[in-house]
Amino acid sequence: PTHAGSYDITFMACLPDMVVMAPRNEAELCHMIATSFAIDDCPSCFRYPRGPSIGLDLESEGVKIGNPGYKGVPLEVGKGQVLREGTHACLLGYGTPTNNCLKAAKMLEEYGVSVTVADARFCKPLDEKLIRRLAKEHPILVTVEEGSVGGFASHVLQFLALDGLLDSNLKVRPLLLPDVPIEHGSDQFQLEQAGLSPAHIASTVLSLHGKTAEALQILAK
Repeated sequence: PTHAGSYDITFMACLPDMVVMAPRNEAELCHMIATSFAIDDCPSCFRYPRGPSIGLDLESEGVKIGNPGYKGVPLEVGKGQVLREGTHACLLGYGTPTNNCLKAAKMLEEYGVSVTVADARFCKPLDEKLIRRLAKEHPILVTVEEGSVGGFASHVLQFLALDGLLDSNLKVRPLLLPDVPIEHGSDQFQLEQAGLSPAHIASTVLSLHGKTAEALQILAK
């Protein structure tokens, strides 16, 4: 009730040698549990998402269904995943907000904006190779996370700055939780209040793309 899970990315990812993961769905959660068990040379942690699953066919996602329980497959540590390819902008999600990134990308199709959506999976270590490619291939990069300032976006921006990727014309915007206590409520209510709904994400891309009227229009729907 005091923090709504807002601060875990920030305080866990600042620890040396810590592997920090966040799943976007129930299959990824199974795989990250398996990954955490497989890591034996450093500490690791993963976020356990709030709310119901999204209804995936777990076996088709590589999860073995036992009796009882589920068994995932360890992921390559520090490896993200591109979920759809576009050209005008990139949405880089961390954890469950990646699902809203996919919804936002679908909404943006109506406005003629082609969007890449990637799931970072790991805040630490970052998939630097993937982020570098996304930054070089898109004029707009928006990070999306359910966390406070100092979390995933901070790590991404630190990498972009040190790698010289902010020295060009790349437009970067971090979408994260505001610096205020989050009121208790449903997922949808909290994300609307925080500006992390699909419409808010899509509006941010439209604004950066120079479509100011459309950015306001999509929020009014």
